[in-house]
Amino acid sequence: MGSQNHWDKVYAEKSGDTVSWFQSEPTISLALIHSIAAPPVARIMDIGGGASNLVDHLLAGGYRNVSVLDIAASGLAQSRVRLGEKAELVNWYVADATNWAPPETYDIWHDRAVFHFLTADADRRAYEAVLKKALAPGGHAVIATFAMDGPEKCSGLPVIRYSAEQLCGELGPDFMLIEQRDEQHVTPSGTTQAFSFFLLRRNT
Repeated sequence: MGSQNHWDKVYAEKSGDTVSWFQSEPTISLALIHSIAAPPVARIMDIGGGASNLVDHLLAGGYRNVSVLDIAASGLAQSRVRLGEKAELVNWYVADATNWAPPETYDIWHDRAVFHFLTADADRRAYEAVLKKALAPGGHAVIATFAMDGPEKCSGLPVIRYSAEQLCGELGPDFMLIEQRDEQHVTPSGTTQAFSFFLLRRNT
């Protein structure tokens, strides 16, 4: 997945709105969260949120129990500066998602930035163990990865591309696929990247 130093270096060299994964509006993520009719009190965790502005849109939408985790403190720092006083409404965690100890359970787990970087089986098993600790039974996970025709590398690191069948095979029977949406993401430099977004429900 890359070390903390790797991702801090990425954010040191680029601002949050110039990294390849930047979206001015995280349309599909928001649509999937809204599709499950999550109430304003829903506990939402954005994994690998960094400098993403998903948190801005969630706060603007009335959600008040939002948390953001990233391995890079510098990415989170950009978000906190951007949000100003509203940053105090958010729970911020500098941690590796594969060995983090969740302080509570969440109703929604959102990940547009982490899972496809986990090329080692041990890292994927560790991530899944954290996911099962963090996500409440009946809760929903929105996991986005590069699609099968997407890039093979990102930020200098190899990735794994996923179909719905492959992702469900990784997560196992505790998770049921509810919906898949595909996106042709245009990066700030004008390159197009194919993403797949998967909405899953935790059964047990």
